[in-house]
Amino acid sequence: MDKVRTDTTLEPRLVRCPGCGGNSVYGPSNAYRPFCSERCKQMDLGAWASESFKVESSEPGRAAGPEQSA
Repeated sequence: MDKVRTDTTLEPRLVRCPGCGGNSVYGPSNAYRPFCSERCKQMDLGAWASESFKVESSEPGRAAGPEQSA
């Protein structure tokens, strides 16, 4: 039989911050996870807000946004 882990506490681990590439604690002690700081979190939010990051449309050639009636 496999042993089942009975404790519910997880060890925080170090991950790479998606903003700056530095180390970031991924655990409850880091309110900005997966980012290392509030600054990196806000920079990422700003990039999304300014449309620096975009999600591709599944229909090529179709403009994103509200549909216009002819």
